[in-house]
Amino acid sequence: MRRSRKNPPAGVSAAIITVLLAAVICAMTPSDVSADKASSSLEKFKEPVDKAVDLALAFLAEKQITAAVAAKARKPALAGSFESRMVGNTGISSLCVMAFLAKGHTPGTGPYGDVINDGIDYILSTSQTNGLLISPERAGRNGSGPMYAHCIATLLLSEVSGMVSPNRQKKLDKALPKALALILAAQRVRKNSRDAGGWRYRPESRDSDLSLTGWALMALRSARLNGAAVPTESINDAVKYVMRCRTRDWGFSYQAQSGSASPSRVGVGLLCLELCGNQHGSEVTTRAADYILRNYQGNRHFGGSHAAYAVYYCSQAMFQVGGKHWEQWGQRLYTTLLNIQKKDGSWTLSGSRGGASYSTAMCVLAMTVSYRQLPIYQR
Repeated sequence: MRRSRKNPPAGVSAAIITVLLAAVICAMTPSDVSADKASSSLEKFKEPVDKAVDLALAFLAEKQITAAVAAKARKPALAGSFESRMVGNTGISSLCVMAFLAKGHTPGTGPYGDVINDGIDYILSTSQTNGLLISPERAGRNGSGPMYAHCIATLLLSEVSGMVSPNRQKKLDKALPKALALILAAQRVRKNSRDAGGWRYRPESRDSDLSLTGWALMALRSARLNGAAVPTESINDAVKYVMRCRTRDWGFSYQAQSGSASPSRVGVGLLCLELCGNQHGSEVTTRAADYILRNYQGNRHFGGSHAAYAVYYCSQAMFQVGGKHWEQWGQRLYTTLLNIQKKDGSWTLSGSRGGASYSTAMCVLAMTVSYRQLPIYQR
């Protein structure tokens, strides 16, 4: 299948939009250095992991909807997106594009240059007047709400800013600041002490959850690293919300001050603190990393109904923790995913409601974290 409202949200000042529009976002600098080279127990996985990732990327390239296929289906707006159980989901298509970037492929060059460009064009085409990155195919039927897909798509645009052609960069410079402004405005809606600093399914939601907060924080951190004027206060408030989600067993719950921990939630909380919370090496992060290793299940069911999500977040988090935690996690992760990859290059993990494209992209992103190709992966 490979191969093409109206006002800013309430609370977004013209000044914020202007500052974000003026932000200079730097290109990422790919490197061939893998962090696993320092470990003999992980270095041995390099060749099989490279082969598995290459096979997975070939699978994903075949799942991109071409302009011809989209036109034949009378849905030209879907050109450049990726096949999914959630047709037109900008989040899933963004994850697929990031999978190619994570292996070191770049827009417009190499075997997947057009795949990446077409995927970026699709995301840019979904930008709404209020900044929301959502396909018309998903409008009105986003289940709980559009913020998951929006935050992931915003993360992609931030990661590729500076890497694309001048024409695409011009479109990106228009879409990305609005997307970031919407995320910032959505955070400020909350007034109660329990949910302050977090995000939820919709821009106007007044409660928060850890899962959505993780994606929003990733997008904001990426943009901030690349030069966008993301307020320090917004990052700090989000970290405070994450800290309120801690549980007594050194895990993290879905919402603040309620619920129990799970591997996927602990992965989100740990990554947020490692990236943004000045908690590296603290008891909080060390115990959370211990929790992940203690609860690891070496099969496709790790993380239960959110297995792909758990693998993705736990891998990023454990890489940030580093040391023995990453070494132990890396050995288990590589062994598991290499053993369960399908012959066509895909992965289907437990509860992958987004389909094979989603779970395959998440597995690629988990396995390539040590390549440090994406800026968000940097320690």
